[in-house]
Amino acid sequence: MRLTRPMLAVAGAAAVLALAGCGSADGDAAAKVPVTATGSLESLAAKVKCKPDLQIDSDEVRQAICKNPDGKFVFATFATDRGQREWINDAKDYGGFYLVGRKWVAVGDDKVVKALRGTLGGEEEIGTNHSAHAGHSG
Repeated sequence: MRLTRPMLAVAGAAAVLALAGCGSADGDAAAKVPVTATGSLESLAAKVKCKPDLQIDSDEVRQAICKNPDGKFVFATFATDRGQREWINDAKDYGGFYLVGRKWVAVGDDKVVKALRGTLGGEEEIGTNHSAHAGHSG
């Protein structure tokens, strides 16, 4: 089966939703942000002390679920910057918190993303908040 970008985005978004509400450790890791890390999915995961559970392994994207003392999150690495941006743009429609580096992204709850940023650097992005639409009747 060939994986397409929309399929990958849906898989990523499903993983984000599955991780929503997972706990994390307290701490202010955002106080000092290091230079943004680079490397393979495995090397980035090792930096944040998690063993990646690989979910997608294709030429375009590698995606894993990780868990460390800060909580659960999705880690994805990309072959191209364009592929990464398309994945993020599609996934952000589902909400969530994103830590974005060069050809990688980590997705989890806000506290997890902030903790990861203290080790990996990167830029924080926030997905679309649909809570205002909840329970709304037309």
